Amino acid sequence: MRLRQIEVFHAVYTTGSISAAARSLHVSQPSVSKVLHHTQYQLGFELFKLVRGRLVATDEAHALFVEVKDIYDRLLSLQKAVTHIRDIGGGHIRLAVVPSLGQHVVPAAITQYRRQHPEVTFDVQTLHHGDLFQALYERECDIAIAYNPPQHPRMQRRVLGQGQLMLLFDAAQWPDPPAAIPLRWLQDRDMVGLASSGPIGDLFTNELKRQGVSMREVVSNQTYSLAAALTRCGAGMSVLDEFTACANASGNLLARPLEPEIGFRVECVYLEDRPPSKAATEFVRQFQRSLAETRGVPPAA
Repeated sequence: MRLRQIEVFHAVYTTGSISAAARSLHVSQPSVSKVLHHTQYQLGFELFKLVRGRLVATDEAHALFVEVKDIYDRLLSLQKAVTHIRDIGGGHIRLAVVPSLGQHVVPAAITQYRRQHPEVTFDVQTLHHGDLFQALYERECDIAIAYNPPQHPRMQRRVLGQGQLMLLFDAAQWPDPPAAIPLRWLQDRDMVGLASSGPIGDLFTNELKRQGVSMREVVSNQTYSLAAALTRCGAGMSVLDEFTACANASGNLLARPLEPEIGFRVECVYLEDRPPSKAATEFVRQFQRSLAETRGVPPAA
């Protein structure tokens, strides 16, 4: 049996009539009758008999349907896969992100995305800013999501949203803190050093210099998550990106934005000569929605 014969037989068997089968296949009744008659002739046995004006499947048809149903289901799966590849791009997304986004926003975005597109798989790397761009150059990832990525002639970018720096501290230090902590309050305070500088670390350092504020950096570290852990253990306050700060704020550990606000962009970057696939482009849209939900703000345009 050819695929068209299988399709017609399945339609007639499940609908119970030539006319209903024709409607489900979006073809004419004579076309369905012709294929069905040719199939019965080719097989050498009847598949349906006309009993009191109704088509009734024969025992041979019942036996054949058991095998045909499996093939038909696989055909439907193939059609869905083709549609998915055409509309989404299919395949595999290789993603690189800064570690702080890997704590909550990226897992939430991937989970939500795969509910809609379970065929798409991911390879996720959490890397520091300098390593992100090296991974793109060396084709180890397809897209990278970072904070305030530097300009580069080979890079294209898209702003996905905003973020801001926040202070993570023990409530005992300020029992009734304001909605935003003035930067001058950090003068001579014991602080965990902002993770390995980087684009948003430079923003903080520049603002400290501008306001003439000096802190006591009692611990230097390389990651925002370690800085948060040090603060949790009482080593000192820390200034972190809002995603790490809010993820670690609980109990007596509070997170507050700084005054004046020190904001940064969350951007997707990729090589100019290697634009994202349809699947990656769709995921970036989902990430943007997840980022906005995390911050409780409308998605960036």
